[in-house]
Amino acid sequence: MKLNARISAVKPSATIGITMRARELNAQGINVISLAAGEPDFDTPEHIKEAAIKALRAGQTKYTPSSGIPVLREAICAKFARDNNLTYTPAQIIVSCGAKHALYNIFQVILEPGDEVIIPSPYWVSYPEFVTLGGGTSVLVQTTEADNFRMTPAQLAAAITPRTRAVVINSPSNPTGMGYDAATLRALADVLVRHPQVAIVSDEIYEPLVYGGFTHASMAAVAPELYARTFTVNGFSKTYSMTGWRLGYVGCPDKASASAQQNLQDQSTTGTTSFAQYGAIAALTGDQACVQTMRAAFDERRAYLVAALNKITGVRCLNPDGAFYVFPNIAALGLGSDELALRLLDEANIAVIPGNAFGADAHVRISFATSLEALHEAVARFSRWVAARG
Repeated sequence: MKLNARISAVKPSATIGITMRARELNAQGINVISLAAGEPDFDTPEHIKEAAIKALRAGQTKYTPSSGIPVLREAICAKFARDNNLTYTPAQIIVSCGAKHALYNIFQVILEPGDEVIIPSPYWVSYPEFVTLGGGTSVLVQTTEADNFRMTPAQLAAAITPRTRAVVINSPSNPTGMGYDAATLRALADVLVRHPQVAIVSDEIYEPLVYGGFTHASMAAVAPELYARTFTVNGFSKTYSMTGWRLGYVGCPDKASASAQQNLQDQSTTGTTSFAQYGAIAALTGDQACVQTMRAAFDERRAYLVAALNKITGVRCLNPDGAFYVFPNIAALGLGSDELALRLLDEANIAVIPGNAFGADAHVRISFATSLEALHEAVARFSRWVAARG
């Protein structure tokens, strides 16, 4: 059957593919340590699960408004005010089936054929695919380790053309773990204020998972003059270990852009799962100690993993500002990232994601969303594998 050109151009997700392959090998009795998955290894906190169970038992099982139930949108507004110094009304909030869905919707409603979207590289694998599905063209800006994988103002300015419709800012970042602090965002904002046609898509899904004194900042708060063209995207998957719940949200710059996304959801997914939204309310309004517990565990793992990887001959690893990934440089090992990832999976039984999927073939992405014990064993296997190559 003939398929349309846009869907044929979409690439399969390397992260999902490697993760599924690792699970298949484990099912065959092969002990694979997966450092591939982009989800916390913690269970969803009990008070969140209980809120959803209570809603389910109370009969909250019907359709909800496509944009989310009012009390959840109000809770999201309160979260933005409390944590991000951002003021939104419920009419500006859209609740979607994960932050991924929110991002997809944004590009569907803002792009026209021929529009360009600036994406710093390395990038999360789905950004270029969202742009393609929206009819646009991705303009990849290659960042460097020397700049801690941050796009510079000069690079941003050079990438903007009359066709530029949006720029993506992902902080903290998947796959590198780097972040844009307030001063760095302000410098980028100084470029963007000169180009009023450019929207900002600020993906802040890893917001609270920051380390080493790094402080998260939101572009729309750092540069209030850009608020009217900034989409602030967040969700529950990473912060509250709710990946399977499929709940994300976006704070839109105005009611019109929110209404456009609501209309899109009206004719596609409709609302998110009804009783799950009550769990999300409990997540935002309940005790946040669970978040800090997870963050502290991630921080301990990060510190170990960075130090351990830097002891392996041929591997060089920066310290991430946030998220739960490291992005070591493996170029000195003499293999491309695809071949390295396959050989590590088959020969050392370690699953990592090739950096080629993120636009950086000299790197691999390693998730530390697993136990310290698993990380110790994975590093030992990696070290033995490198040593055996001579």
